[in-house]
Amino acid sequence: MAMTLIWTGMVVVSVVYGLLAGNGPAVAAAAVEGAYAAVELCLGMAGIMCLWMGVMEVMKRSGLAGGLSRLLRPVLGLLYPDFKGDGETMDAISANVSANLLGLGNAATPLGIQAARRMALRSPGVASDSLCMLVVCNTASIQLIPTTVAAVRLSAGCETPFDILPAVWLASAISVGVGVLAAKFFSRVWRR
Repeated sequence: MAMTLIWTGMVVVSVVYGLLAGNGPAVAAAAVEGAYAAVELCLGMAGIMCLWMGVMEVMKRSGLAGGLSRLLRPVLGLLYPDFKGDGETMDAISANVSANLLGLGNAATPLGIQAARRMALRSPGVASDSLCMLVVCNTASIQLIPTTVAAVRLSAGCETPFDILPAVWLASAISVGVGVLAAKFFSRVWRR
């Protein structure tokens, strides 16, 4: 609700200022151009999302997602020790991590919500340490293939949308590392 008011306020102030400054035609042209660019961006993003959602479905049906889940389980067991024995929750977490690795934030969100719901069953009304860790890891997420960012760059006319890979890998690894350390630190501090 607050963000709706902020964005609406920004748009109203911008349009009113543009009109008072005598730039009515420029404001109208910018609105039409912005709407056109938004639709173009959405169509480009939808194509990329469909491609990678299809890849995720193929991975799921071929058993590759299950194999990736088994591969990630030892590492995820260290991050989520309370759920080592809960196969369904660990599968949901693994699917969430897999989608984030592929840069599919939109696909990772429902998977993260599914994992969070399963985690919340054990401690209703209170965010457990594992649930906080899930939020941190889902938010920071290491991305091997930043599909969404590459799609935005491609639709904006970039000829090499994936040339940002080293910077994305470094930034996401640092953000996940710092997030995990902070979550572990605060889980110990709050226990005392």
